[in-house]
Amino acid sequence: MKKAIIAIGVAGLLASACASDPYNSGYSNGPNQAVRQGAVGAGLGAVAGAIIGNNVGGGNAATGALIGGLAGGAVGAIRGSNQDRNNQQRYRDNSGSYYYCYDGRQNECYWENGQRRN
Repeated sequence: MKKAIIAIGVAGLLASACASDPYNSGYSNGPNQAVRQGAVGAGLGAVAGAIIGNNVGGGNAATGALIGGLAGGAVGAIRGSNQDRNNQQRYRDNSGSYYYCYDGRQNECYWENGQRRN
């Protein structure tokens, strides 16, 4: 059981290390959801994996926590990425080309092909 607690603690530390987003300083639409939901998913997956791994006959809670953390982090990051995409603000310039901005001030904008708009 000690190994399971250590594994959950390590998974939580790894997930929280990803929770800081250097590109979010002062944005009006909140934190980067891919990072945030990925960290939450990793933590929840690690706990669930440790419980399931401990209850399965001959299972290992640490291995279950690792697998659960990876799976939960991936699912959370995908879900958060979709939410980030929905939070983008879409604009059209005078020539009819579309660009996307991640903040309300239009300082972080990109053309549809991914190139940064100056």
